[in-house]
Formats: sequence, structure tokens, C-alpha cells
Amino acid sequence: MTFFPVGNGGMTLVTLDGGRTILIDCNITGAADDPKDSTRDVAKDLRERLKRDKAGRPFVDVFLLTHPDQDHCRGIQTHFYFGKPADYPDDKKADNEKHILIQEMWSSPIVFRRASVGHTLCKDAKAFNTEAKRRVEVARSKKCSGIAEGDRIQILGEDEDGKTDDILAIVVKVDQDITKVNGETSKLFKARLLAPLPKSDDDDEEENLRKNHSSVILNMELADTTARKTVKNYLNGGDAEVLIWERLWAKHKKAATVLEYDLLETPHHCSWHTLSWDSRSELGDKAKVSPDAKKALSQIREGGRIVSGSAPIKDNDCDPPSYAAKQEYEGIASGAKGDFFCTGENPTEKNPSPLEFTVTDQKLKKSVRGAVVDAPYVMTKSMVDEAARKAAESEAVSKGGDTKYA
Repeated sequence: MTFFPVGNGGMTLVTLDGGRTILIDCNITGAADDPKDSTRDVAKDLRERLKRDKAGRPFVDVFLLTHPDQDHCRGIQTHFYFGKPADYPDDKKADNEKHILIQEMWSSPIVFRRASVGHTLCKDAKAFNTEAKRRVEVARSKKCSGIAEGDRIQILGEDEDGKTDDILAIVVKVDQDITKVNGETSKLFKARLLAPLPKSDDDDEEENLRKNHSSVILNMELADTTARKTVKNYLNGGDAEVLIWERLWAKHKKAATVLEYDLLETPHHCSWHTLSWDSRSELGDKAKVSPDAKKALSQIREGGRIVSGSAPIKDNDCDPPSYAAKQEYEGIASGAKGDFFCTGENPTEKNPSPLEFTVTDQKLKKSVRGAVVDAPYVMTKSMVDEAARKAAESEAVSKGGDTKYA
């Protein structure tokens, strides 16, 4: 598992033994693409960890978008290819200029619907959704059978009003397991879909689910090899906030093993509002943690690790990341003799690098791993110009957090 230092945003790569890859979200800023800027070049870091197909095209086996906020999909039009595989335009370009193919998309229509109610989706999110709809139509035309790489999609959670009833073969329902990666069953991977929670018939409840950042939540079971001598769980919750985790605890507390993890990525970049309904800017230290939400996020195994995918965490009023939330997670980790990490501070705040963990020898080892392939990467003028254009039309990144959540 590779956690890229992308500030308050999401971008994690799961690489299975044998090389299959699952990319969870993307947050590649214009600054990261600018060779004159000191921001970490996470696109280069990602490309170095990807394989190439027989035509020399870089690809990920799976791209999972947990939800369509810009800090979870920024940069995908610049770096990834959307469209029919036969129309891929970059074969004659240098390796570093080729867009990355997505062999299979994992997307949730109900999450998109909830996100679009309160705000206009950014261009990257719209592009992802357009490509998801194209692939759904391919699945319909083929009756969900014999779909080739580059056209594949898996729907996470049923859509509203029966809109996915005719394509249930590519739909994973909540509380079901995902056992295939890019069309093939894997002994190395299994993931329980815990959310998005289904559409509620109660308008107030549905509004609360939307406001609490409805996201795909997966608890992934990852094995070291097909012999499965070592198996660890990685829980990723997107930006899901307090109501979602309260509901999950109420649903699973009698069988809490479905929430157990060895590695947790703190939801919503270590936001206080994942753990509490109270505002710290109003109540200060009197703000209370939700017992049920904390219980859901406390199912850590002995020696487990908790990672905040965020900017450096300061003792101030910023949220996310929240210093008070960090203290709560540190307490959870220390209670299991584990550790807490922040991607914006690893190994140092001035020089953050990808944070990696490897499942091996009955352990979850913090590691430094070399590239899967040697891929020369030099930013050309055309790429710099394109990155600058994308950055200009995207919202600015707030490196210090967003105080509106405090």
C-alpha cells in the first residue's frame, strides 16, 4: 500500500503480488506537475510503480473513486485516458507523455447523485462520470459478459429507483464482497463493501447522509502471496463523517469483525467531524466525541497502523486536518501498540515522500520499495503547458486546511 503525499486529498495505490494495481482516488495538482515547483511530483511516483501493457501503455488495473470531490479526482484528465481503448491516441509519444489507461473503473452512482445536490461537480469529476456512463452502456450492450479491458466497470452500491436493476451482474451491493480485480478472481484480494449507505426514503435522513460526505467505504483483505500465509486488512473510508460511522457501528457492533483493520486511512483527512457532531470552534475542548463513531473506527488489531492522508497536522484551529482528531487516533493506535502517521510529515514536513507498507512475514512492514518498472520521466513543454492550464481552471489547494469545518 503506497500513500502519496498529496496534502489534504486522497491518492493510494494497492499493488498485489504479481503486479495488479488498484488506485484509490487521485489528487495531482498543477504545482506537483510543475518541474519548477518544489511540490512532490506524485505523478512521477505513481508512473514508476505501474506496469506497461504489450503496446507499452502505462495502466492501472482498477481505479476506485470513493467520491467526486476535487481533492479526490484532481488531475485525472491530465494523466489518465478516458474513451474507447481502440481510440487511445498516445502510442507514438514518449512514455512519460502517455496517458494512463484504466482497465476497470469502480464507481458509485448514488455517491455521485448525493455529491451533485449541494455543489457543481468539477471538470475532473464530470469527466470520470461521463466515462463511467460510457462503460455502463458497453456493459448493457454486452449483457454484462465478455467486456474487455478498458471498457470494464464495477458499480459499488445499487442506484436509486431501480436504475441498476438490469445490470446487477456488475453491481456489488452493500455488505457483499468484491473478489475480482480487473475481471479476474484473486486469492490475494477481497473487499467488503460497507458503504455508501442506500438511499433513504426519509428526506431528512437522506439529507444528513449527503452532508456527512457519502463515500465508498471498503475493508480490503490483502494477502502476501496466493498461499495466504499473511493476511492484513486495510480500511479506507473516503471522506465519510460522523453519521456514516455511527450507522456502521449500529449495524455491525454485534459482528464487529467486519470493521477490523490492520491499516486505517483516517476518513476526511483526519477531520474532527468524522468523530464528532460538535464544533470545536464553538465549544473548544468541551466538544464531545461520538462514542459510536469512535467505536466503529477503533476496531484496530494488535500492532495496527493509522495513516492521515493530509497536510501536516498543527496544534491550531484548522480542520481538516484536526489536531484534536489526531490525538484521538493516536490514542486508538497506542492502545493496540501501533503507530500513527501523517503523509504530509513523512519522513519530514519539508520533504514528504510516499509512505509504504508491505504485507509479509505475519507483519505489516513500513517499507521503502523501488519502482516496479524503470520509466524515464521528463516533463516536456507540452505537459507543463497542459498542467498550467488545468491548474488555472481548478480551485486552489489550501495547504493549511479548511477552517470552515472547525
